[in-house]
Amino acid sequence: MVNLIIFERISILLFLSAFAFFYSCTGESESSERISSNDNTLDRVEPFNKNKEEIFHNEIPLINYTLDTIKSREHLNKILNKYRKTESNFIQHKVFITLNRKELRFLGVGSAYITPDTIVNDIKAYSVFPHYYQGAEKIPKLIVISNVYQAYGCYEYGKLVRFAAANTGKERTPSYPGRYALNWKVKLHRSSLDSNWVMPFTWNFHTEAGSAFHQFEMPGRPASHSCIRQFLDDAEWLFYWGEGIKRDSLGKLIPLSGTPVIIIDHYDFNVGKGKQWLRLKNNKEKVITLPENPMEVEEALIPIIQIPEMSRGSLRNRERYIYAEDTLRARGVIREGVKLIPSVNFNQLRREKAAKEAKLKRERELLQDKKDSIR
Repeated sequence: MVNLIIFERISILLFLSAFAFFYSCTGESESSERISSNDNTLDRVEPFNKNKEEIFHNEIPLINYTLDTIKSREHLNKILNKYRKTESNFIQHKVFITLNRKELRFLGVGSAYITPDTIVNDIKAYSVFPHYYQGAEKIPKLIVISNVYQAYGCYEYGKLVRFAAANTGKERTPSYPGRYALNWKVKLHRSSLDSNWVMPFTWNFHTEAGSAFHQFEMPGRPASHSCIRQFLDDAEWLFYWGEGIKRDSLGKLIPLSGTPVIIIDHYDFNVGKGKQWLRLKNNKEKVITLPENPMEVEEALIPIIQIPEMSRGSLRNRERYIYAEDTLRARGVIREGVKLIPSVNFNQLRREKAAKEAKLKRERELLQDKKDSIR
């Protein structure tokens, strides 16, 4: 009997050992997802990763869009009343202005607009960006901007966590494609070039050019001086979500160390080619294809003419800024015949004008004093 019990116990132990060995080899344990990059079993995980976007895509309901034009004042008032911003109507209002990339106050008779057949609470359901980005699955935070679709998406380890409308740079002061990074932020910033420009929730992503995310008026088209304009709630969310530039052990700033920012395309200003977001038939028709390796995207080329003179001395790789315009024209980013607007320090111009007027006033006063003394 004793021998039988011992035999049964040995049999059970052998079975459990074999089961544990089989279970670990199937890759079904929790640790199987944490495979190092030099492990030759990494390829087994890839098919699952590639299917993640399909899973996200299928979870989002199909939402169809209707394109229309405001035909009369009565029609305009009907749209304004339906999508006005109130506490009870906030989601419907937010969806409408996000889809059209503009504030209601910029609608008028003759304006084209789109409306969805379904309103859902999650604005990401209307995203033109994929809900899962395999190339960013190892990046803690990433911002991707599309000039073509006037929108941006924020990712955490490859998962879309925010979709927002944007109004980027106009043709003569564009938002250039390429890689940037968040640098510094200010809750209420006055431009160093023009103090009349008040910009809530500013996140700078190119110090010398002054390019930044911030809240500003949204007319529904590229309209800025290279900045990324946003609605107020999106700007506030991004302000607290993003991470700024880092310092090394000696306290020196590390270039491009903040949250990466990738502008993936350029806006087509040719007649009939713009406003691609209004041409979408539904929320699943055209999902933007993103760069396979976002951190290998070329650092943005910015023409030196659009860097304020007072900032040119601190440029890294100054030569790139000097030849940038020729390269961008050759690539078709800047259209033939388009003359870029130089960066102008309006604050300095106003100071110089005020000083000149004060000097002239003083000279007139001295001349008048001289005339009075002769009398």
